[in-house]
Amino acid sequence: MNKIQTVAVRFVGFLGVFLFPALLVSNASAQNTPTIIVNCNAGQSLNSVLSKLNKQLPITIVVQGTCAEYVFINGFEGLTLNGAPGAALLQPNTSPGNGLAVHVLSIVASRSITVDGFAIHSGTSALAGVGVGENSMNIRLRNLTLDGPGIFGLIAFEESQVSLARVTVRDPGFAGAGVFDVSDVHIESSLFESATGSGFHEALNVGSGHVTVQSTTIRNMQVGMDIYKNGSVDIQSFNTYYPLSTPNDVVIDNPAGTNFQGAKISGGSQLNVGDTKLRITNAGQPWGGNSAGVSVSDSSTLIDLGGKLLVSGSQGQGIFVSNNSHASLSGSSITGSSHGGLVVANLSTVAIYQGNTLTLFGGNATDLFCDSKSVITGAGNLAGVPTVNCGNLLPGDTEPLP
Repeated sequence: MNKIQTVAVRFVGFLGVFLFPALLVSNASAQNTPTIIVNCNAGQSLNSVLSKLNKQLPITIVVQGTCAEYVFINGFEGLTLNGAPGAALLQPNTSPGNGLAVHVLSIVASRSITVDGFAIHSGTSALAGVGVGENSMNIRLRNLTLDGPGIFGLIAFEESQVSLARVTVRDPGFAGAGVFDVSDVHIESSLFESATGSGFHEALNVGSGHVTVQSTTIRNMQVGMDIYKNGSVDIQSFNTYYPLSTPNDVVIDNPAGTNFQGAKISGGSQLNVGDTKLRITNAGQPWGGNSAGVSVSDSSTLIDLGGKLLVSGSQGQGIFVSNNSHASLSGSSITGSSHGGLVVANLSTVAIYQGNTLTLFGGNATDLFCDSKSVITGAGNLAGVPTVNCGNLLPGDTEPLP
């Protein structure tokens, strides 16, 4: 894993492979914004066209057919790539020749770029299907399908800003999306899935980056969200690119039963469940341990003060908080775990606050557990009569104060 993370942060070399230049230019309507049609099935090259453009003028390229080349967008502003029906970008069989990991589509040092309507297929030598880096801003990825054994479906690095809408990432080599180096990614109406649930896959791998997500499904991943190195994820509504159906929940579903953690938060990181529901079902493993719907460790934080976190049917723990970590809960629902509903260990704390609804722990093997050096406060804000194995369960917010 450390090797993968190092590669993700450091490999920022890209190469465009220039094939046979040919293009058809037409003038677009009122703004005189040019539109270029590139037919890769007719032997034309998208990279060859890009190399001839004024990078600072808004322009639209319509791509037809399958482009078997490493596409390199560097220093553009206002560029739109639209895929005609059936358009695809395919990693070629030839090596780029620089000895570095590659992205099938690389976007670096660019602003206001839209990529819409493509299938992007990566090979085993690819770091990612799409790589966005070098402080690229306002990168809009729309109606894409990313698949293949490349390590990542998408990677954002070096303080870049990316928006995903109606993007499907299927069967990546490792993770659906990697977000690093203080990059910021918004995700809506998207799907991250492993077709069989076998191997080891993560949907979101967030190391020192930030992700906001709504109306998205994660299915059959061994880790739904892996948040580490002071990364953060917000389950929160935002101004959307496409109208959303109701509800706009984020769902981490595990029908194959091969999940270890629905959400894994470590290394001083944070998961904030805001105004959008996070539903986690059938997470964890029968052996328990730190397998859980939500695992919080190593000085990390889980916050759900709106009662939007719903964990049900975990094969392991419901919520596992350990190693000097903290969770704040109000109105959450943790039910049907095969081990603990809430397990707190190794100098950790959990605060149960009063909200519009009481926090429910029910139907778990043990609803509440804490070791001798950890504390759960707010027992008076719990629904029902949970089973308890915790010597430090306090009725109020604190020990009695002077």
